Amino acid sequence: MSLLDRHTGFVRALRHGGLPVSLAEGLDAARALTVLDLADRETLRAAYAASLVKRHTHRPVFDTLFELWFPLGQSPAQAPEPPEDAPAESASAQDADAADAEAFRDRLRELLLTDDEIALRALAREAVGRFAGFEGASGSSWSAQLVGRALDPKTLMAGLLRAVLGGQLPGGVAERNARRMIQARVDRLNAHILADVRRRLAEDRGIERVAETAVRPAVENLDILRASRADLVALRREVQPLAQRLATRLTVRQRAGRSGRLDFRRTVRASLSTGGVPLTTRHRPRRPHKPELVVLCDASESVASFAHFTLLLAYALREQFARVRVFAFIDTLDEVTRFFERPGGDVGEAMRRLTAEANLVRLSGHSDYGHAFKVFVEHYGDVIGPKTSLLILGDARNNYQDPALSALEAMVAPARHAWWLNPEPERDWDTGDSIAGVYGRHIPLIECRNLTQLGRFVGELA
Repeated sequence: MSLLDRHTGFVRALRHGGLPVSLAEGLDAARALTVLDLADRETLRAAYAASLVKRHTHRPVFDTLFELWFPLGQSPAQAPEPPEDAPAESASAQDADAADAEAFRDRLRELLLTDDEIALRALAREAVGRFAGFEGASGSSWSAQLVGRALDPKTLMAGLLRAVLGGQLPGGVAERNARRMIQARVDRLNAHILADVRRRLAEDRGIERVAETAVRPAVENLDILRASRADLVALRREVQPLAQRLATRLTVRQRAGRSGRLDFRRTVRASLSTGGVPLTTRHRPRRPHKPELVVLCDASESVASFAHFTLLLAYALREQFARVRVFAFIDTLDEVTRFFERPGGDVGEAMRRLTAEANLVRLSGHSDYGHAFKVFVEHYGDVIGPKTSLLILGDARNNYQDPALSALEAMVAPARHAWWLNPEPERDWDTGDSIAGVYGRHIPLIECRNLTQLGRFVGELA
């Protein structure tokens, strides 16, 4: 593969991974290649990153693809032949594997104490070559789990702590710092192992094919409903900066908006100087509109993470609204605005109090949108008026209950705007107990599965 093909393939893979790389940025990176020493891989990585990466959250995707498209060396063409006097019996082979693993663990123990990054990477490559290969149903392949099982670095922690503490008493700040330092080195080892396994898979199957499965989407494109615990922590960190960017954009839009309504009297008066021809129109001062926001969110377990992040963003933007009222439901409904009213309060803590203290369960504990809508109309119907934007959050899976369409219409009709955000992909709507299509005939349903879609929607809402 020529350098130009590798460059264009890398840029195309970055775009496919969710990074917004423009044509001009790709050309800037290509120009940088003409003045760099291509043998200096880290300088090459830095030049590409400076040209193509705009946000720190995109850096993991960039680094993963860089390791695939600009790998550190190649694997040997063929695996080394075993020595002629190697034991043929499987039991002896297992003993040899155990002896090799123990030798690797001894070397790893020394490297984790000295923190030699180059040697650590070299050990990872050797370990992958020795332990990661296996024969599967579709032929030979590579597995990082096999390397982790052979080296098992976590079992070295106790001995490493004793060596680092050097006779100090265990516990306290010294042990926490030592444990954190060792864990960081183990994490780097695991990253090197995973990168080398991907490189070998790319050699066997092709870079494009491996890149499709190896790259996790950037944090703003993560599916909120399917996010892991670590992903949720990263998503939570992204909500506040997203809210600040949206608030700034919305404030600028309000200040730079169109002129107010036509002032007929001043326009006629100004036309007297031109013989009654209104060459110049006069307008009233514009009064920025701040909508009131009413949120109904399904707080059942299946969509709780989506409701959490939506409420988190809505409350981070509450200054953009004249008033925000929040109602949560599972199979009955309760107003939960009181949990979010404390200035500077933690929305995570508010969500925990909401789950524990709010009256959300009537009978089954399964989502019942119809009953929740009826309770809202009966007890809180007057909170929706011509200045109100109504926002319903949920997957529209009604567990085969009465959809209560008349109650939904009674909520939507008086509102200035009404939307329903559904965290499920649109292809799953109207499958199983989903009645998204039924509700969609009475209120606009919008697919909203990640922070990018959520931020785009809130920008239009405010």
